Amino acid sequence: MADDPQRNFRSAYYEKVGFRGVEEKKSLEILLKDNPLDLEKLSTFSQRFPLPSMYRIHVWKVLLGILPPHSDSHALVGGYRKEQYQDILEALEVMRYINSSTPSTHVYLRMFQLESQVLPRCSETSAPDEENEDFLFISRAMEEIVDDPVDCYWLIKCFVNQFHTKFGDSVPHLPKSLEHYLSQEEPRLLNHLKNSGALAQLPYSLWFRRCFAGCLPESSLQRVWDKVISGSCKILVFVALEILLSYKIMLMGINRPDGVIKFLCNIPQENTDAIVTKAIDLWHKYCGTPMHAV
Repeated sequence: MADDPQRNFRSAYYEKVGFRGVEEKKSLEILLKDNPLDLEKLSTFSQRFPLPSMYRIHVWKVLLGILPPHSDSHALVGGYRKEQYQDILEALEVMRYINSSTPSTHVYLRMFQLESQVLPRCSETSAPDEENEDFLFISRAMEEIVDDPVDCYWLIKCFVNQFHTKFGDSVPHLPKSLEHYLSQEEPRLLNHLKNSGALAQLPYSLWFRRCFAGCLPESSLQRVWDKVISGSCKILVFVALEILLSYKIMLMGINRPDGVIKFLCNIPQENTDAIVTKAIDLWHKYCGTPMHAV
């Protein structure tokens, strides 16, 4: 589709006066009127633009397969999802895996384990292993984004399943990818992290397995998850890269690996929106901007 000079002028004007996304919101509303919904176009939109908060959860549910592309089936399927949620919850209560005092994130974990057929015996339940801890971190973050517990469980479950299915083979290679892009952007910082022994110990699990849950506040995190849910795990590399670039002066002054790790696991929370915006710009710079046509 050829660029429309008038549209480009309007978009630039909207952005300049603080109304970035006005036309994008209209474009998304047009896409959401399609029946069936075009998943490819919705994915491309989500890759290119931040999702408006009023539509975010609905788009996530469609892209994750919680709701089908046919909009006229959404109410029916939503009802089935609620019934299934209640059935699993009651089964766990009857088996005494959960009770009224069980934290909701642990309830979601037991539900997920039951559906995945990996629920341990009651007598064998112990402290969560690393994979379960990843699930709990993602659950806590999702709880802050989504109010309804039924939606929350389905989004956690389908997010985790999609991430493992789509990106499980890619995740081990993300640290090397981060090293490559850091060498392009700030080789001095890369050398410092290598020489101090910190590079091998960076919080890769927090960044690449928990998708920054427990690292970024939810207002920033959901913009990263827009990209992950719509099909890119590479965005995680650029968020990690921008964190390193944003705090390079601080990091260059830390010579002990444990000091670097402690700082990166507890980054200041007031600057994260700007970090995510710059990370998305870097991602588009190196990986291109998906073309979008309504």
